[in-house]
Amino acid sequence: MRAVTVTPGVADSLQLTEDWPEPAAEEGAILVQALAVGICGTDQEIIAGHYGEAPPGQERLVLGHESLGRVLEDPTGTLQPGDLVAGVVRHPDPVPCRNCAVDQWDMCRNGRYTEHGIKGLPGFARERWRVQPKFAVGMDRALAPVGVLLEPTTVVAKAWDHIERIGRRAEWQPESVLVTGAGPIGLLAALLATQRGLSVHVLDRNTTGPKPELVRALGATYHTSTVDELDFEPDVVVECTGAPAVVLSAMCKVGPTGIVCLTGVSSGGRTLDFDAGALNRALVLENNVVFGSVNAGRRHWELAAEALTQADQAWLDSLITRRVPLSSYAEAYSTGGEDIKVVLEFEA
Repeated sequence: MRAVTVTPGVADSLQLTEDWPEPAAEEGAILVQALAVGICGTDQEIIAGHYGEAPPGQERLVLGHESLGRVLEDPTGTLQPGDLVAGVVRHPDPVPCRNCAVDQWDMCRNGRYTEHGIKGLPGFARERWRVQPKFAVGMDRALAPVGVLLEPTTVVAKAWDHIERIGRRAEWQPESVLVTGAGPIGLLAALLATQRGLSVHVLDRNTTGPKPELVRALGATYHTSTVDELDFEPDVVVECTGAPAVVLSAMCKVGPTGIVCLTGVSSGGRTLDFDAGALNRALVLENNVVFGSVNAGRRHWELAAEALTQADQAWLDSLITRRVPLSSYAEAYSTGGEDIKVVLEFEA
C-alpha cells in the first residue's frame, strides 16, 4: 500500500512510498481505511529534519497525526464496519508514570510516551492503519467531510477543560475571551468559546483572506491591532501563536483572577527587553494563572467530537482551504499564503 514517509532527522526526505507494508496485527484489532489526514506545522518541522522518531527497528516514519478513517473490521465490537473513526495520537509510556498509569497520557511526566506520526509510532498517512479500541474515537457519520479536524479540536477541548477546572478555584463567571492567532487552533478555540456563550475576540495580523470572515461568522470580533492596544481586559486568553512578544503581552493584558492558556510553541533564541518584575507583581496581586497545554487525553477527544457535532458544518468545512489527493502529496505539504487547514485525501 501507499504511505507518506520521511527519514527522521534528514531534511526534505519526504516521499510517497508505494510498497509500504500492511499494518501489523499488534498495532490494534481495528482495521481502518484511511480517508484523510490533516497537515500542520509539526509535519513541516519533521519534514525539515528538526525532529521525529521512527518506530524501533525502522529507518522511515509514516507521517500524519490528524486522522480520519472508516472502519473496515473490528472483531472486538467496539465499532462497526463503516463507522467514522480517528486514532488517538499519544500513547502512554511503558514504565508507566503516575499519569500514564491512569490513562492521562497527555500529562506524561517522564517523556517516554509515543505519538503516531511523530515519535516512535507510524502515522496515519497510509492507506490502511490499525488501532487499539482504547485509542479509537468514533464519530457521527455526518462528520465525514470535516472529521479530520477532530485532532486539532482536541487540543482546544483540553485547553477549555483545564481553564474551567482552574476557574472553579473561586466564584468565577467569565464573560470575555481573547484568542491570539487565527490559525486552525485559534479558530477552533474561538468556536468552543462561542459554544460557551462568551464574548469572543480574535486577534491576528491578517487583514485579507478568509480569517476575518470566519471569525465574524462565529459572532466574534476580529482585531488586527496589538494586544496592548485592545481597550478591554479579557477574563480568559487562549494564546495560539507562540510568538514571545504576544505571549508576554497576553499575560499582562488579562484581567484580575484571569486565566491565560498557552497553546502555541515558541522557538528559542529570541531575547526581549521586558519588565518581568511588573508582570510578576500583576500575576500575584490579581490572582492570575498562566499555564501551558498540549496534546489531549481520551476525555478531550470525546469532548471534541461533541463540539464538532454541535458546530455549523459549513463553517467547519470553510476551515479546510485545500484538499489534495494522495497522488499529489507534495502539493499538500507545500505552504500556501492564505491556507488555514490543508488536508491530504485518500481515494476511496
